[in-house]
Amino acid sequence: MGRTLAEKVWDEHVVRSTPPGTGEPDLLYIDLHLIHEVTSPQAFDGLRLAGRQVRRPDLTLATEDHNVPTLDWDRPIQDPVSRTQVETLRRNAEESGIRLHPLGDLDQGIVHIIGPQLGLTQPGMTIVCGDSHTSTHGAFGALAFGIGTSEVEHVLATQTLPQARPRTMAVTVTGELPEGVTAKDLVLTLIAHAGTGGGQGYVVEYRGSAIEALSMEARMTVCNMSIEWGAKAGLIAPDRTTFAYLKGRPEAPKGADWDAAVEHWTSLVTDDDAEYDAEIVLDASTMTPFVTWGTNPGHGVPLGGSVPDPDDFEEESDRVGARKALEYMGLEPGTPMREISVDTVFVGSCTNGRIEDLRAAAEIVKGRKVADGTRMLVVPGSARVRLQAEDEGLDVVFKEAGAEWRGAGCSMCLGMNPDQLAPQERSASTSNRNFEGRQGKGGRTHLVSVPVAAATAIRGTLSSPADLKAI
Repeated sequence: MGRTLAEKVWDEHVVRSTPPGTGEPDLLYIDLHLIHEVTSPQAFDGLRLAGRQVRRPDLTLATEDHNVPTLDWDRPIQDPVSRTQVETLRRNAEESGIRLHPLGDLDQGIVHIIGPQLGLTQPGMTIVCGDSHTSTHGAFGALAFGIGTSEVEHVLATQTLPQARPRTMAVTVTGELPEGVTAKDLVLTLIAHAGTGGGQGYVVEYRGSAIEALSMEARMTVCNMSIEWGAKAGLIAPDRTTFAYLKGRPEAPKGADWDAAVEHWTSLVTDDDAEYDAEIVLDASTMTPFVTWGTNPGHGVPLGGSVPDPDDFEEESDRVGARKALEYMGLEPGTPMREISVDTVFVGSCTNGRIEDLRAAAEIVKGRKVADGTRMLVVPGSARVRLQAEDEGLDVVFKEAGAEWRGAGCSMCLGMNPDQLAPQERSASTSNRNFEGRQGKGGRTHLVSVPVAAATAIRGTLSSPADLKAI
């Protein structure tokens, strides 16, 4: 029987396995270990207590992203907890000989943006990080997933990781996305369709004409949110789009090594006779701009829809959850989504903080002004993205529109840095999670695409670019 893409990558990295039925996991070799300041300190402490050293510092990369400020980033960090975490990462990296990109470094940024940006993320690799959105790297045909602190320590010590072999799922998206509908809308539609637990226990392969038509940055958006519907990882088979993105990047193979790599990468496709354990099929042509109304990424409806009535849900648990979510969000059933006003618009994160995202937002706000009473934060995902945007004049476009142009980092995606919502403040966010308090205690988050975020900043209510034609 043929094998799926995920099975091929898995099999290439098995160091040790036991016969089926023994209940023991496989031991996988890890090609790239990414670390940041939040989940790594305890792992390094564990190494010290055990008298161990980092086995492969050359296969480990560190960056500062979660806790770092996006204003005054060239000055000492004011928050004592954030400062301690960042200083601890710097000390651990120096002691272990690990490559680190700190604040002020040209390659500093969100860990899931700088891996692909440097060309370190490549097809067929196993990539782990103490961060759930490591699935982003699956856009390149890599098997990439988040791990816990004890697992971070295991990888640091051995460059391997025990893992139970997961089931496989195909998400086949046929047709073409309509104009104005993005990869973010596609994945929010999928999550609403499958539910936040629909992918639990699976490694998912995204495929079909709509997926193949996406740019690499859009593919990263889709794979980034795999974890939001419970999947362990999400992959897309490498193709010409992948190779064109990688060629010439600093850490990508060169010369004859490039030719050999592409030859191997081309084989990383699911065999025609391979079987998945499950499959979901969606039609891209039916999709529209999508927004969330509740407190998990599965609480989503088309932008043209309304806040749902909890009584309309079939399961009692869903009805209870919806009532609780609406209470937290301060919304009434039946309210048209386009009538919901927002206080803050956030463009950034490892989901939508790349150069294509910033270009799309700038195109919409150019020549317009952010609505009175609304603030717009634009946060590049890396220092290189910021510099490229400034070279293209995008920063000027944002500032002239009244938006705030920031330094690189995770920023308002999560409330671990100064960029936070105030209690009951409402945001339209291009990030990946809308959990209670995710962007600040009591903050209310609507997940949106970049075009919807930009249009919302101009109108002050949840909007699409089509809504701006009347302005």
